[in-house]
Amino acid sequence: MAEPLIRNISDTARWAALYRARESERPDAVFRDTFARRLAGERGEDIANEIQFSTKHAWSWIARTYLFDQFLLDELRDGCDLVVNLAAGLDARPYRMSLPPTLKWIEVDLPEILNYKEEILASDSPTCQLERIAADLSNVALRRELFAQLGRRCERAVILTEGLTIYFTEEEVGALAEDLKEHPTFHRWVSDLSSPGLLKMLKKKMGAQMGQQAVLKFAPAGGVEFFRPFGWQAMKVKSLLKTAAKLKRVPLLMKLLAPLTPDSPTREQAQKPWGGVVVMERTKL
Repeated sequence: MAEPLIRNISDTARWAALYRARESERPDAVFRDTFARRLAGERGEDIANEIQFSTKHAWSWIARTYLFDQFLLDELRDGCDLVVNLAAGLDARPYRMSLPPTLKWIEVDLPEILNYKEEILASDSPTCQLERIAADLSNVALRRELFAQLGRRCERAVILTEGLTIYFTEEEVGALAEDLKEHPTFHRWVSDLSSPGLLKMLKKKMGAQMGQQAVLKFAPAGGVEFFRPFGWQAMKVKSLLKTAAKLKRVPLLMKLLAPLTPDSPTREQAQKPWGGVVVMERTKL
C-alpha cells in the first residue's frame, strides 16, 4: 500500500516548518527562521507541494507565526519567566528569536518529533534555557502532573498552543483549559482559533489529503467565548486575514476583503471562514 501523505500528526510540524522556510527566504521576510528548511526536510516540501490549497493560502501560516511572535514578545515585556510550548513540534523560536538568557522555555511533544528535532539542531544553541519533555498530552493524568510540576517552577508563565487545539474535540479542549486554569502561575494562554465556516472549508479542500492521521475537529461556534466557562477570557484577538493583509501577503481580492473581516467574529458570523490568534488570561475569581 502507498504511504499516506501525512503519516501522523508530527508530519504537520514538517509541513508548517516548510512555510516558515519559504517566508524566511524572501528578501522582505516578516520573520527569519534559518532553521526551518532543515527541520521541514523533504517530507515537509512534499506535503506542501501536494496540498496546493494550503500553499495557495500560505499567508495564513505566515500570519499565524507572526502573531504568535508578537504576542510572545508582549508577554516577555510584561514579565513572563516561563514559556510552555505544548505540542511544540518543530518550532524554532528558542533558537531564532533574541530571548532573555534567563528565560525558561519548555517544549512538550511526542518522543518521535522531539528526537528528530534534537538530531537536526544538535549543533545549534538556543538563546534561552530550553528543556524538552516527551509526553502525550492526551494522557490526562500525566498532563496534570506535568502542569503541576511546571506551575511550581515559575512566577508568570505563558502557554503556547500553536496548531494544536484544532485536532482536539470541544470536550478535549475544554478539559485542557480546565487543567491549565488550575495553576495560578499560568497567567496567559496564546492559541490559534478557527470558525466552523473555516473548518468546513478546510475539510472540504484538504480533508482527503490529510486522511485519518490529522483530522481537523475544533472550531467552536461561540469563538473565544467558548473558553470562558473553563476559566479563560480573551484579552486580544487578531484575524489572520487582516494581519496578512497588513503584512502584504495576500492577493488583491483578499486584501479588499480584509477590512470587512472581524477580529473576533460573532456567533452569527461563525459559518463564514475566519481564523485568528487569541491571547487569553485566567478569569478572576
